[in-house]
This record gives sequence, structure tokens and C-alpha cells, in this order.
Amino acid sequence: MAKGFLRRQTRRILIIANVAAAILFLLGSYSYLFSPRLFWPVGMLNLTAFYFFLVLVAFIIFWLIVRPRRALISAVAILLAYKPMTRVLPLRLSHSFTAQKDSSSIRVMTWNVAQFNVLDDRKHPGVKNDMISLVNYYQPDIACFQEMVAEDSTVRDHGHIDEFLKKLHFPGYFYSYNVKEDFWGYAHFGIIIFSRYPIVRKQTVSFYPNDYNSIFQYIDVLKGEDTIRVFNIHLQSLRFSRANLKYIDDPTIEEDKTLKESKSILGKFKRGFLKRQIQADRIRAEVDKSPYPVILAGDFNDLPNSYACQTIGGNMKNAFVEKGAGLGRSFTGISPVLRIDNIFAGNEFGIKQYQLVKKKLSDHFPILADLQLNKK
Repeated sequence: MAKGFLRRQTRRILIIANVAAAILFLLGSYSYLFSPRLFWPVGMLNLTAFYFFLVLVAFIIFWLIVRPRRALISAVAILLAYKPMTRVLPLRLSHSFTAQKDSSSIRVMTWNVAQFNVLDDRKHPGVKNDMISLVNYYQPDIACFQEMVAEDSTVRDHGHIDEFLKKLHFPGYFYSYNVKEDFWGYAHFGIIIFSRYPIVRKQTVSFYPNDYNSIFQYIDVLKGEDTIRVFNIHLQSLRFSRANLKYIDDPTIEEDKTLKESKSILGKFKRGFLKRQIQADRIRAEVDKSPYPVILAGDFNDLPNSYACQTIGGNMKNAFVEKGAGLGRSFTGISPVLRIDNIFAGNEFGIKQYQLVKKKLSDHFPILADLQLNKK
């Protein structure tokens, strides 16, 4: 009797756990349908959706051994989330990338360059040159950098714009920054687009409070007879402190400290979701105004099925989804599922190839895509 009762209770607990995991997985996979302003905790489930996917796979294996019919709970949930899951894990085991460019294609690079190592340049002076060499190896036609630090004044210290133009062999650029967020009073902190194509228009779009993440930029470039609009964006980061990151890596069991760090981390998640919603809505509105084919790249600080990513790029082609493989992690820390850097292109483009360069020179890996503008 006791054994039968225990077996039944265990079975019920496992079924409830399986159903709960399936529901949380579906909510996380479709989190982009929920406004962060009203349902910001759903955004947290987006961060855990891949892990719930692994749990469901484990349940399928378990039930196939014990009670095959119950494997349908997990299988149905995974099938229902098929489309959003292909944005996280494309059905592609590998991909190839040819460094030599096709002259008819447009090679786009995006990279959060973390100030080109300006804060640690004295200890590791070779990093900046290694980063420049990497860019030159791949020879992008368009390079979108975030967290750029450079001087455009008479002062020449860490890196003047003229120096970057010369070393990177770009004829044109557009640098957007907030003058209040300077380095040393003469170097700027912002976002920049370098271009090998002629630039016919430059635009910075800024909103209150006009801080770093409240601005984004675009340029119109000429490739032959075609005009293309290129956006460079950097959405709100979580701004985790060292204490936050240490707690994530090694949660403490001290009750007071645990409560304090948990509240701090949750508060930063909420703030990030809400700010990125506002930023994403504004960027989408500006993209919709474009009379030209659009390329959009940058650091989204959010996952593929987030409200921000799908609001901005939902009706465009994601270069990773089209040609990438694996999880495509672009942020080097915290979690292996953090593909937070993206290259999107309008439906006028074909995606020819995609590459994530796994060289840890910044806290982000650079990504590249070769795009082909389809002639009407």
C-alpha cells in the first residue's frame, strides 16, 4: 500500500512538473507577444526558455522509457514553439564562411568594441591593434561599432577618428554621441558607423533623457545606383555591478546578502525590459519611415524572442537565423545562450553568409554577414 501510494504521488508530481515546465517554456518562447510595461516578468522566462527546452527533452526521454504517451506533453509544447525556437537554435548543424568577399555583396560587421580597450590599454597595449587587425582581415564594407571612444578634437591621445579611418582604411564615417558622456573631457563615448560606400545622409535620433542608450543613428549610402539606409543601435544594458555578477556566478547563502542582491538584480532586469521597450518602439517607428532598403545592426542586450528584438526585426531577415548555426552566443560572459548582437536586413536582401568570430578581444564577439541586394 505504502509503495503504491508513493508511486502514485511521485507520478503526479512528475506530471505536474512536466506541465509546469511546458507552460513556462511556451511563455518564454512567445515572450515577445507580451508588453514589458504590463508583463515584464515574462521577459525573465525568455532568458530561461532554452533551459526549459532541455528539461522537456529530458522528460521526453524519461516518459518514452516509463510511459510513452506522456512524452506528448513535452513534444506538443516543443512543436507549438517550433518557430520561435528556430530563432534560438536554427535547424543547421554547421555553416561555412568565406573570408574573401564577393564584390556584388555587402559585408556588414557589428561589434561592441568596449572602448577599444581604452580603460586597460596600459596593461594590455596590444588589444587595440589586434581588434583593428581583425576588422581589416574581414574587410567589412559597413562596420557598426558600439561603445566607441575616440577624439575628434585637436587632442590625440588614445585614438583619434583620423587614426581609426587611416588604420581601418575607411573613407567615411558617422559618429553619434552625447557630449555629457565624455572620456577625459575631450574624447567621446558613443556609436559609430564606418563605410566604404559614399555617405549621402547622416542622422542621429535622440530622445529624452538623451543619454547613451537614448540615441541611435543611421546613414544613407550609395552602392552603385542603389541607396541603402543603415541603422546602428545599442539598447539598454542591465548595468550589472561586479557584486551582481559575482552573485550570479556564486549565489551566497547569507540570507541578508542574498535578499539584497536578488532585489538589485531583479530591479535591473525590470528597468532594462522597460527601457528597451521604449527604445525598440522608437527605432521601429524610424525604420518604418525609410524610403530605402534597410540594414540594421547593433547590440540589443536582449535575446532573439524578446519584445525588443521582435519589435525591431520581426519583419526583417535575421542573418544568424538565415545562415548561422548553434546557439551563436555573442556575449562572452554569464550564459551560453546570450546571442544579443544582431544583423537584420530588409526583405529586399538575400543573406549569403554569416560569421561569428570567437576571439575574445572585447566582452562581445564581432559578427559579420554578407548581404545581396536583390534587383527588382
